[in-house]
Amino acid sequence: MRIGLVSDTHNDRQAVGLALARLRSEGIATILHAGDVTSSSTLRLFEGFDVWIARGNMDHDTGLVTTAGELFGSGRLKQLHQLALGGVSIALAHDSSAAEIQRLISAGQTDYVVVGHSHRRHDQKVGHTRVINPGALGNARWDRPSFAILDTGLGDLASIEL
Repeated sequence: MRIGLVSDTHNDRQAVGLALARLRSEGIATILHAGDVTSSSTLRLFEGFDVWIARGNMDHDTGLVTTAGELFGSGRLKQLHQLALGGVSIALAHDSSAAEIQRLISAGQTDYVVVGHSHRRHDQKVGHTRVINPGALGNARWDRPSFAILDTGLGDLASIEL
């Protein structure tokens, strides 16, 4: 299974549009968003995909929960998701320094942990668990805007810069 990984979109509609066009062209149906969508209007750009969203520290828009529920189903926007997708276990959260995420990583019972927050791409194996940050699509201060595609069957990760 191939999954799109995005984070920290921060209402950058142009970057989100470019990333989603690429994901569509690659035949990606499922996206994990590691937080900081920031607004309901930006979340609406993801319509048509199967999306799971981690609540970020900038996700203050009170309409996000309702919009996520309307577009993707209830329970799609929360602090931590623990999912089984493509034959692997994946945890999705915004900040890798959160105590629950550190516990999941050290326990080694999760195949992948997908995070955002730092706006920096990161791919590191910690024991059994692979920790991935796809970078930021919006407000990319240090690097070019980026996202990633994870192939759960092969374990391949393609990092894509815009």
